[in-house]
Amino acid sequence: MFSPSDFKRGLRIIVDDQPYYVVEFQHFKMGRGKANIRTKLKHIKTGAVVEKVFSSNDSFKPPDMEFRRMQYLYENGGAFSFMDSENFEQIEIPMDNLGDARWYLLENEEYKVVFLDREAISVELPASVILTVVETEPSARGDTVSNVTKPAKLETGLQVKVPPFVKENDKVKVDTRTGDYLERAN
Repeated sequence: MFSPSDFKRGLRIIVDDQPYYVVEFQHFKMGRGKANIRTKLKHIKTGAVVEKVFSSNDSFKPPDMEFRRMQYLYENGGAFSFMDSENFEQIEIPMDNLGDARWYLLENEEYKVVFLDREAISVELPASVILTVVETEPSARGDTVSNVTKPAKLETGLQVKVPPFVKENDKVKVDTRTGDYLERAN
């Protein structure tokens, strides 16, 4: 059981018998009354966003979710195919369910696939991934200002801003939560 004091971004809870995850939350207190929590919740299956206010003494159950390690195979017409490495069962997850996670998926890599009611709904990513730069502008001599960046296209199609010293075929570490460049990888 969760209480509103446990809220953090991405926390999965059941509200009105429906599975949601917390997008935003803010504690507020009006006068002498109890503290309340204003939240923005996203429905796990439909993607609908709702705003709700909870009292500090409400409680929530976690949804019955299953996590399985699966290998990402390929993208086919807006659906991403994954294979269970143990029983070789293949499933497809629509692009809409993956959202921005699709920019971080590399073929033949294993990811944690999230199932709700025996239906694959999304993929849990690591905090950062290492991707190869496939296209970027060459840097000009003299670009030594510390906050200069240039656009770079990565192997998955993701566009990020990188420092001038990064060149094509370099491997870079990217934060999967924000989509920002972190560092050059060896």
